[in-house]
Parts: sequence; C-alpha cells; structure tokens
Amino acid sequence: MTATDARARTVLAGAHVVRPGGVDEGGRVTVEGSRIAANATADNRDGVAGHATETHDLTGHWIVPGFVDIHVHGGGGASFSAGTAEEALTAIDTHRRHGTTTMLASTVTGTLDDLARQAGALSELVEQGDLAGLHFEGPFISPGRCGAHDPDLLRAPEPDAVRRLLDAARGTARMMTVAPELPGGIEAVRLLAERGAIAAIGHTDATYETTRAAIEAGARAATHLFNAMPPLGHRAPGPVAALLEDERITVELVNDGTHLHPSVLRLALRAAGPDRVAFITDAMGAAGMGDGSYPLGPLRVEVSDGVARLPDGTIAGSTLTLDHALRRAVTVDGRPVDHAVRALSTTPARLLGIADRTGSIEEGKDADLVVLDADFTVVGVMRRGEWLVKP
Repeated sequence: MTATDARARTVLAGAHVVRPGGVDEGGRVTVEGSRIAANATADNRDGVAGHATETHDLTGHWIVPGFVDIHVHGGGGASFSAGTAEEALTAIDTHRRHGTTTMLASTVTGTLDDLARQAGALSELVEQGDLAGLHFEGPFISPGRCGAHDPDLLRAPEPDAVRRLLDAARGTARMMTVAPELPGGIEAVRLLAERGAIAAIGHTDATYETTRAAIEAGARAATHLFNAMPPLGHRAPGPVAALLEDERITVELVNDGTHLHPSVLRLALRAAGPDRVAFITDAMGAAGMGDGSYPLGPLRVEVSDGVARLPDGTIAGSTLTLDHALRRAVTVDGRPVDHAVRALSTTPARLLGIADRTGSIEEGKDADLVVLDADFTVVGVMRRGEWLVKP
C-alpha cells in the first residue's frame, strides 16, 4: 500500500448516489486514497491504518461521477490553443471547479507548425495526468462548414499532414475531427483508426453515402452533431441521419439552449439514447467569465449575454460548463438524472477507452465525484480522492 492509498478514509453519506444501475437513495460512497472503496458500514469509523474517517452528511444532495468533456477549447479567460502550460492549467482549473474531472484539450485550426507546437506543449500535461488527451478540431474540415475556424488555414487531410500532428502529440492525440468528403478524407479516417485515435466526423458537407463510408472506414464520433453540417433532409439525409442511426457512433451535443433547439435535442436523445450521446461544452476562453472579447485560435470572438459569436454572427464555441449542461438536461429538458449522467460521464469515458478508471461510481475506480445540491448546483468536486471544491 502506498502512502497515498493509506491516507484517511472519506465517507459521503445520505445522498442520492447515481450509480450504473440507477439512483441509490440515501446512498453512501466511501473513498480510500484516490479510489472508490467498498462502502463503509455505519459502525466502522476507525479509518484506514490508524487514520480517522472523515464523514460528510450529504442528505438531500446528489453524488454523481466526475464529468468527462471530450470537446473543450478553454475557460477562465485562457485557451488551449495558446499552447502554454499556464493558460492550459487555468482552463483546466476553471472546468474542474464546475465538475469536469477529465477532459481533452481541443485545438482550433492553425498552421501545421502552430498546431504541432501546441501539441508538443499540451502533450506534457497529458503525460503528467492533467489532461486525458488532445483533440484536433481542424484544419481538415470543410471550408463551407468552417464555423469559427479561419478558412484560409484549412487544408485537405493528406496522410503526411495527419501523421505530422499525431507524431507531434507523442501518442496523446485521442481525437481528430475530419470532413470525410475532402480529398483523402476516408483515408485519413482509416489512418486515425490504425493509430488508435478517434476519427470524428464534423464541420462537413458530406453526403449520407460518404458519411456511411467514413463510418465503415473507422469513424466513431460526430463532432457537435447538427452544428457545422447540412441539416437533416427527407430526400438528402446527409451526415445527421447516418451518424444517428449507426450504433457505432457516439454523437456530441452542446446542450446550452443556443446550439440546439430543445426539440432537436430530444430527437437526438431518442434516436441515439444516453449510451451514445456525449454532452460537451465546446467551450472557449470565455467559459467561467463575463461578456467581452476573447481569442479563439487566430480569430476574435465577442461574447454577449453569454453567447460567443464572430463579427458576422456565426456561433463560435460556447461559454458552457458541464454542470450547466446537466442542470439544463434535468430541469429544462426533463431528462432523468441517471440518463444525463451517462451523457456527461459514462458514455464519453467509454468512447475514450478509460471507462475502467472513471465515468461511473463503482468500487476500484478513481474517486472522481461531484456533489450537487437539490437545485443541481455544484457544491463539491473530488478528483482522484482530493477535494477541489469541498462541500
């Protein structure tokens, strides 16, 4: 047993605990060291290795697994695209305090030199455990669906260019967004799958047939479904239908009330179900901040009333944090709490291949936990057994 594993036991008692099988009313979660342990009994309060047990009475609260965000660009006024540890850690800390204990760092389209430099810097944070990996959103996306990406910096996904970014990330690239209709797009999807990175279809003008070909080549995710792709058509269904109907695809949804109409969100949830939906933030540096002007890669974004837009009105990421996505899913969209939790934690963890360590409250997994009050406001955040926000 290591010194860390031998520290005092923490018992969280009396809460609504969201577990894989449903909600455990008046439940108990026991933490020893950095892991979730077997539940302590009420009369076992002597702790571990002579240490006292710290018990929190959380009656009326909720305990859910730490959130897993697979698509986030920044927060707290900082951006992952800056490619510095200081800015990255500011963004990480901002989202952790809102319950996101695991996240990918998403980049924004830039030159290959800039993206390679950013990947090299961010990969160090992956290696030391602050990030779960990198997500390249661009430059291999459609000029007609570029959103808040500089169209002058977009390019086709030539194999050498894709390999260069993967190599720069030193094995930490977990996801790359690709428009499969671009020259070399299907080959890029196949290359990503061979290299163990998730090929995500997004920022695309692909037809239904091309999207199906990309899925057969190994694509396994949809980058913010509906946004930056053709709308669902009854004669030309486009990528949306192909992505929703295939059981192999995990679809990202931005549940902030701006990116998607509530009826569209309900449609996607019914079609894919909580086991194939990953709520994301797509947050840029303004997350956790106020209105104002912020950078997003090489572009400037104006935030007004919490909505980030380019000067032409194009939505540019979001200011969302995942605790707000959870609250909205439950209180506005009427989703069961355990279904929302799957979309916030369990499903994205499974997509990343880390569900054996995090994403659900089970014995032996990392003690990544979020405590919510009765209004679903974060009052406690624990990451690997350490309180970041103590209830």
